[in-house]
Amino acid sequence: MTSPPPPPPAPRRTTGPRLFARGTFLENSRVSEILRAETTGGLLLIIGATVAIIWANTPWADVYESVRDVRVGPESLHLDLSLGTWAADGLLAIFFFVAGLELKREFVAGDLRDPRRAAVPVAAAVGGMAAPALIFVLWNLGGDGGLRGWAIPTATDIAFAVAILAVISTHLPSGLRTFLLTLAVVDDLLAITIIAIFYTESLDLAFLALALVPIGLFGLLVQRRVRSGWLLVPLALVAWALVHESGVHATVAGVLLAFTVPVLRRDSDPDKPGLAEHLEHVVRPISAGFAVPVFAFFAAGVTVGGLSGLVDSLRDPVALGIVCGLVVGKTVGIVGSTWLLATFTRADLDDELTWVDVTGMAMLAGIGFTVSLLIGELAFGQGSAREDNVKVGVLVGSLTAALLATIVLRARNRVYRRICELEERDDDGDGVPDVFQRDGSHPS
Repeated sequence: MTSPPPPPPAPRRTTGPRLFARGTFLENSRVSEILRAETTGGLLLIIGATVAIIWANTPWADVYESVRDVRVGPESLHLDLSLGTWAADGLLAIFFFVAGLELKREFVAGDLRDPRRAAVPVAAAVGGMAAPALIFVLWNLGGDGGLRGWAIPTATDIAFAVAILAVISTHLPSGLRTFLLTLAVVDDLLAITIIAIFYTESLDLAFLALALVPIGLFGLLVQRRVRSGWLLVPLALVAWALVHESGVHATVAGVLLAFTVPVLRRDSDPDKPGLAEHLEHVVRPISAGFAVPVFAFFAAGVTVGGLSGLVDSLRDPVALGIVCGLVVGKTVGIVGSTWLLATFTRADLDDELTWVDVTGMAMLAGIGFTVSLLIGELAFGQGSAREDNVKVGVLVGSLTAALLATIVLRARNRVYRRICELEERDDDGDGVPDVFQRDGSHPS
């Protein structure tokens, strides 16, 4: 005797705007694919950072520092950089190229093209950067130079965050997954803007103008749908080198190049994805599987000096500002801005979600590992007196945020599992989960 099928879910309320509502089936599929790739990259990132931290706290710590400080590259082109600098300036340009592609895709063909759907992640990203910066500033008003690091706790590391989700086996509903990814994409754009504006010490306009030439040629080729790596990669490298020489941080070149890539195809179906998605599929594995983990390896190595050394580092207002910014500031900023948006628009959370879920996601966004370490290097310099304190602050803050998010999200995992089962159920076997058809969110 077979058991009767479960009753259909209650109809979704449509009395007003919905926050964290389920998107279209195509959007949900795309987000799931991206997060799977980021999960793998995040696990590799954690491995790379862990190896670096352990190595830097062994008797062979000087070997780690020697490897990190090995200089390679042509001196005549001012590119004789240490391996650590190559990782920060070179490999992270690949990371920001992928972030730029994703951001443009979101604005052209994704959720951000709809101002009503874009309002939540954009407001959350802005609030989630403003509050940590304010908390950091309050900790460092003493005038000892610490204010230069105000942007360190403003970043969110999506790869680290989704790796934590994978480790704790949390089944986030599609609305929360999309929110997390979109929040991180907007966060990356704001982070690279901060780097370009506030952490450019000297500017050579001649080299910056020259950089526009290869960027323009790159844009011309991709607008003509040229996909040849033999043409695109050399232009990208020249653009990167010229931006690097201009004094602007070289990762900005990655975003500028990404913004030239078209998103839509030029055919009878303009809503289909174009070259941006193709390049993202090609470059994302390189970014997630190699560039970011290698950067983490070279950037995370900090000699703590035991418990006493850890305590001493956390006495520094810079480290305290980073920890409080990531743990408290991110949560207050994201939840507060989302609540204000809901209040002024009279919007409600989507069915079965509560403000506890928003709080858990906000805590998860407090993992600011990769870009936070990068901004820390730019703010205080590699090898500076405060470098180790910055790393300790980022590590302690990110791990604390991850632990708190784990507690909150795991407590709600039974609800998430039920929603995910509903979003995967396909009784008619047509390849599209039934809930997307009932919601009218599957374009036919």
